[in-house]
Amino acid sequence: MRMTWSELLFAHWSFEPDLVARTLPAGLALDTFEGRAWLGVVPFRMSGVRLAGLPSFGVGERFPELNLRTYVTHGGKPGVWFYSLDAASPLAVAGARGWFNLPYFTARMSCESRVDTVQYASMRTHAGAPSAELLAQYRPTSAPRRAARGSLESWLTDRYCLYTLDHSGRLTRGEIDHAPWPLQDAEAHIERCTLAQASGFTLPDQRPLLHYAQSIDVVAWSPALTDAP
Repeated sequence: MRMTWSELLFAHWSFEPDLVARTLPAGLALDTFEGRAWLGVVPFRMSGVRLAGLPSFGVGERFPELNLRTYVTHGGKPGVWFYSLDAASPLAVAGARGWFNLPYFTARMSCESRVDTVQYASMRTHAGAPSAELLAQYRPTSAPRRAARGSLESWLTDRYCLYTLDHSGRLTRGEIDHAPWPLQDAEAHIERCTLAQASGFTLPDQRPLLHYAQSIDVVAWSPALTDAP
C-alpha cells in the first residue's frame, strides 16, 4: 500500500512501564526510553491510499485518521502497537480490519487547516465500540528538522514496523518505509481527549510532548507472521 500522511500531530505522555506492559499480548516486549513507557495520540490526514503499482481509484483515498499507540519490540526489532485507529472512511476501516487485522473504528471526523492551525475533531461512531473523542487545535512552531539519533523524539517517531495479531491470535509484523520525519516543534490546545480512556488508560496530568509533521509519503506491507521469540 502507498499513502501520504499530512498535518500530523504527535502528542505523547509518559507512563510507568508496568501500566502499559500489562496491556500487551504475549510475545511483545514493551519498549521504554530511560525507564519510561510512552503513549501517543496521533491525529492526521490520510490521502492517496492505493495498492502499490496500481492507479488511483478515487474512492476512500482521503480521510482523517486518529491513532492511539505505544512502543514495543519483538526479536530486537522496535515497532508500534496500536490500541485503536479511528478513521472517517468506512471502506478503509473495513479493509484495514480485514486485511491488516488492526483495531480500526469508524468515526465522524474533520480536519481543517486555518491559516497555520489545524482544527481537528473526531467522535467514534463504530457500533459496539467504546466511545472516544478528540477535539484539538494544533500548529507547528519551528522549522522542520530530522530528529537527532538517540534522542527521545527519534525513539518515538522512527518506527518502521507495526505489530498486530492475526485472526488466530498469532503475532504478525507489518513493515513500513518512509523518509526520515520532517519534525517540527508544536503547540496544541486539546479541549477534549477520551481516546486513552476508551482503551483503559488515564492520561497523566502533565503537558504532552508535542511534534508536528506537514507531510510524508509512506509504503506499507501486509503483516506477516513473526519468527518465534
